[in-house]
Amino acid sequence: MATSTPTRDAHVPPPRPPQKEPPSERRQLWRSRLWRFDDKASPYAYIAPFFLVFGAFGLYPLLYTGWIALHRVSMTGLDTMEWVGWENFDKILHDPEFWTSVSNTFLIGVISTVPQLLMALGLAHLLNYRLRASTFWRTIILTPYATSVASAALVFALVFRADGGLLNWTLGLVGFDPVNWANGHWTSKLAISVIVIWRWTGYNALIYLAAMQAVPNDLYEAASLDGASRWQQFLKVTIPSLRPTILFTIVISTIGSMQLFGEPLLLEGGALGATGGNENQYETLSIYLYNYGWNLGHLGPAAAVAWAMLALLLLIAAVNWLIGRAARASDSAVRTGATR
Repeated sequence: MATSTPTRDAHVPPPRPPQKEPPSERRQLWRSRLWRFDDKASPYAYIAPFFLVFGAFGLYPLLYTGWIALHRVSMTGLDTMEWVGWENFDKILHDPEFWTSVSNTFLIGVISTVPQLLMALGLAHLLNYRLRASTFWRTIILTPYATSVASAALVFALVFRADGGLLNWTLGLVGFDPVNWANGHWTSKLAISVIVIWRWTGYNALIYLAAMQAVPNDLYEAASLDGASRWQQFLKVTIPSLRPTILFTIVISTIGSMQLFGEPLLLEGGALGATGGNENQYETLSIYLYNYGWNLGHLGPAAAVAWAMLALLLLIAAVNWLIGRAARASDSAVRTGATR
């Protein structure tokens, strides 16, 4: 087999230099990369301010409060902290006054939330009709919500006064003896609940009204053709359509009842208001926390109370979520059975 070797004079062509892309193609490639980066990064840039603010004013205080709850800290010596572990939580959990405040908070929440949401549903149903001056009526029912807690509590404190209060004066006209509303265990809770109901009913009514106006009119027309009355349409069409909104208002009202502070504090005012009554008959969790943190200056137990309130709120939210999930499951089962 014959082979040939290259001669000394053989010419090897030099490598061709890399060709540069035209400027127009480079600009187009750069714009494409910039567009892809903007498409992926811009959503995070839009939501970043919220998370920055939440981290600074929500997450950091929450974590710092949890850190304080594990230490012995006084209001006058914030720079000296002594590690005590779970001692503060054990202290409040074995304090009968803590459980009294939990019971008071729960009872006031139930007494104020149930009538409040029922009245809000009724008001929203009335406002859903074509009324004259509808904007005026919506503004009127929202006025109590715009009133400050201090103003509302002071006015109702005068109404519920034991001597010379408007309510006792009215009871005297019809032959009843005056009632010391602030000193009674149930009457004090009822008085605080009236303030809460007055302030928040209009706010919840507008939420229900917005949800009612989103219900399709075809559902009401179909129910009317089937012979359903207005009351039956309200029960069979409106209420099921408002179920997510009702659950939302229940959660919001529950959170609000856990944070009750101004209403019980100003019902009697002074030292009695700051302790929730002479027998702690209307002391809420917020007032209990206030006494530990500001009156006694013990920030460790106060921070533990704050985390206990958070745990209770999460528990109540979980219960509401389970109830809503069970209701949705039952509705889907009913629809599945109806289609078979």
